[in-house]
Amino acid sequence: MAKTDRAGTAWLAQCSDQPAAVRRAWAADSLATLRSGVWRVVEADLLRSVDAMRPLGRAGVLGPVLVSTEDRRAWWLTALDAEDHLVDLPALTVRPARWPLLCPEVGQSAYGCAWLEAPDGTGKLTDPIALGAAFGPTSTLSAEAFR
Repeated sequence: MAKTDRAGTAWLAQCSDQPAAVRRAWAADSLATLRSGVWRVVEADLLRSVDAMRPLGRAGVLGPVLVSTEDRRAWWLTALDAEDHLVDLPALTVRPARWPLLCPEVGQSAYGCAWLEAPDGTGKLTDPIALGAAFGPTSTLSAEAFR
C-alpha cells in the first residue's frame, strides 16, 4: 500500500465513530460503514461526477470521491455546511449528517466501489460551493455528462 493510501485509510478510520469496526471490515476485504461527523456526503450521477472532477481538481478544490460502478453513483465528501450551498440543485443529493457511507479501504475496491479521488490523510474535502458550480445550471460540463 502506498504511503498516501495508508494516510487516507487512517484518516477515514479516525473519522468514523467506530474505527475498530471499520478496520475489521477492511481487513476482511469488505466495505466498511462510516458515519462521520467530520463531513457531509453529497450523492450524484457517476458519469456527471467524473466530468466534474477535472475542473475541480485543476482549481485545487477536489476532495475524496467514492464511486460505485454497479449503481452508477458517486459520493463526494464535503464540508458539514454543504446543504447550505447545494439545496437547490436537483442533480445533487446532500445526505444527512452521519449518513452511513459504505466504502472500501483506500487503494482497494469491493463490490463495485472504489475511491476515484482517494482521501490523502490531510482532511481535505471537496469545496461545496465549487461542487455546486460544477453541477449548477450554468455549469460548463459537456452535454454528454447530462445523458
